[in-house]
Formats: sequence, structure tokens, C-alpha cells
Amino acid sequence: MSVTLLSILGMVMGCSLLTLAESLFPVDQPASMYADRKARRPGDLVTVIIVEQAQARQTAGTSTGKDSEVSVGPGGGVLADLIPLLRLGGGDTFAANGATTRGGSLTAKVTTKVVEVYPNNTMRLEGRQKIVINGEEQEIVLTGLVRTEDVASDNTVLSTFVADAEISFVGTGALAEKNKPGLITRVFNWLF
Repeated sequence: MSVTLLSILGMVMGCSLLTLAESLFPVDQPASMYADRKARRPGDLVTVIIVEQAQARQTAGTSTGKDSEVSVGPGGGVLADLIPLLRLGGGDTFAANGATTRGGSLTAKVTTKVVEVYPNNTMRLEGRQKIVINGEEQEIVLTGLVRTEDVASDNTVLSTFVADAEISFVGTGALAEKNKPGLITRVFNWLF
């Protein structure tokens, strides 16, 4: 009887240990607790290190000119008989030059969420970060595609590896309002 009791007790303990082992190492996670935990599934987080710079320069120039002259001498008709020598002339010259230079840079870190994983191991990322400092609100919004192999082991990726990237940096508040032209200036710009 003691052998049977020990057998039953051994089976109960074995089942308990098996249940405990399953809870320590979930089936849907990598087998080893030392395994790489790179983002691969919807809901995983990826930090995008944004390092973007853009420079553009455009120049344009136009130059046109036109000269015309009309002269009538003796034997040129009734008008020439009244005025011995009739001479008309005119000219028009136009020149314009313009240049535009624009540049910008953005450096930031935004943690995004994997919202979809495609069969070719490309992940769609979406994320936003809102910061308020002294009543000035700044928001960074990022969406795009990234390959799983471009994500580092610490779940970071450079923005240069994000395909179809849409990065916007928008600020609102008193300072942003002061940087806009006034109402009268905007009306004149719209009219002319």
C-alpha cells in the first residue's frame, strides 16, 4: 500500500512540476531565456532612431528683350509728305532671377508598434510621441515598413532603413503661432 501511495504522490508531483515548467517557459516564446527577443509579431515594440537631413537649392533666371523700329522716308505716302521724315522706335527688356535654399534636420527617437507582419518578413510600424514643454506641444508621428533583419538585437532601427517612411514633426503653442505671418500679410499674399 505504501508503494501505491508513493506512486500516486510521484505522479501528482510530476504533473505539478510539468505545469510549473510550462509557466516558466511559455510555448509562444523562444525556447531559451537567452534567445534573441527581436520584434517579429504584431504588438512588439521597435525604437526608430530618426536621423534625417535634407538640403535643397533651386535657381532660375529669365532674360528677354525686344527692339522694334519703323521709319518712313520720302515717297512713303501722304503721311511722309506731311512729315518729311517719320521715325518710330520702341524697346522692351525684362530680366528676373530667383533662388531658393531650404534645409532641415531632425534627430529623435520614437518607439513604434509593429501593427502588421507581411509574409516576406517586412513589418509595418506606427508610432507617435507627444512632448509638452512650457505650454508648447510637439508631436512626432512615424509610419513605415522595416525588414526584420534590419532591426538590431535591442529592437532599434535607423530611420534610413525604414521604407515608405512618413515622418512628421509638428509644434503648436504660443511660439508656433508667433512664427506665422499676420492676418494682413496672409491676405496680401493670397491676393497677390
